[in-house]
Amino acid sequence: MINKAIFIITSFLLSITSFAQNSYVKVGIEVLQEQNFKSLEGKRVGLVTNPTGIDINFTSTIDILHQASNVNLTALYGPEHGARGDTDAGAHVESYIDKTTGLNVYSLYGKTRKPTPKMLENVDIIVYDIQDIGVRSYTFISTLGLVMEAAAENGKEVIVLDRPNPLGGKKVEGNIVMDGYFSFVSQFPIPYIYGLTVGELAYMMNHEGWLKNGMKCKLKVIPMKGWKRSMRFQDTGRAWVPSSPHIPNVQTAELYPATGIIGELEASFIGIGYTLPFGVFAAEWINGLTYAKKLNQLQLEGVHFRQITFTPYYKDKKGKKLNGVQVYITDYDKVRLSEIQFHALSVLKKLYPDKDLFVGKENRFSMFDKVCGTDQIRVNFTKHYHFDDMKPYWRKDEETFRKKSAVYMMYRN
Repeated sequence: MINKAIFIITSFLLSITSFAQNSYVKVGIEVLQEQNFKSLEGKRVGLVTNPTGIDINFTSTIDILHQASNVNLTALYGPEHGARGDTDAGAHVESYIDKTTGLNVYSLYGKTRKPTPKMLENVDIIVYDIQDIGVRSYTFISTLGLVMEAAAENGKEVIVLDRPNPLGGKKVEGNIVMDGYFSFVSQFPIPYIYGLTVGELAYMMNHEGWLKNGMKCKLKVIPMKGWKRSMRFQDTGRAWVPSSPHIPNVQTAELYPATGIIGELEASFIGIGYTLPFGVFAAEWINGLTYAKKLNQLQLEGVHFRQITFTPYYKDKKGKKLNGVQVYITDYDKVRLSEIQFHALSVLKKLYPDKDLFVGKENRFSMFDKVCGTDQIRVNFTKHYHFDDMKPYWRKDEETFRKKSAVYMMYRN
């Protein structure tokens, strides 16, 4: 009950913060700086970050902490894509020396994804500052969970510098991960779109016993000032820094959950290799005008489809002309983002029954199921390729999760 009271009091204080006074949302690193880094004084500090860890002036959190006279930054940790963002998606990151600071950068996406005791021997506090995109399969929250586990095992403190959820704080979509399907792309029992900031999620991980063996680390979250649950990233007054190579702008971050799951079957089908990653459904054999017409006839709330033809610049369909549809979000409050891709597959099957995106991709089923957090989505959907066959399972956990996660919400309005 004490923890719940703390969350409620914190939420109330944050809810009365005036966004108008700042004209932009202040994120955790800026609030920590306003506090003159008091939480870090006298401690050896490790930092988990990437290029999204910046202040409003585009200064890296690495450099902010390194230059602060009362902060002893002793180590850096790089997630997928690396601490400075110089590694491709899925590629292993090697440990190295950061040229700017001279500090060791320990890889958390290479030989190990969890900090080892040796990696932590020169730190007392691990600071986490990464912009997430609010989707379960995006690996940065998995890195955070493993950092928290390592901290608990080695007696270290974790401080999360909070940042906006670019999908907002109200969207919750998808089923909870089923036993047997937990992985680095579905590491916690949360929906596919979970509607929390990374700081709120960290509290939930810690207090719900989701870390290994139910461990808890010493955890503190530096909250934002001025963020509201109803905000999209465009409302924050902040610039978007690519959170990974194929999320170049915030519009792509919003489309990622609308197309990314079926991208596990064929990445080129959703625009990987072209300038619209996660923004299209396309192949050589599709008639884009017909496909767009049939999809729009579904009258799905909040989304429109436009015919498109393009030629990818890289990946497996490089140089081949593809036809299909571009996805436009027209009413963000009403759209069910994660379900768009299943409607797209359903219409595709009706138009081209001999062009099954699942056939011949059996080697991808494991990854598809891991991203879905179960095999039941694939099994139920591919019976007849009707969304209604998988709809009950996909939506079954949403309201329960909303209620369970509410106590961890630091921002109420």
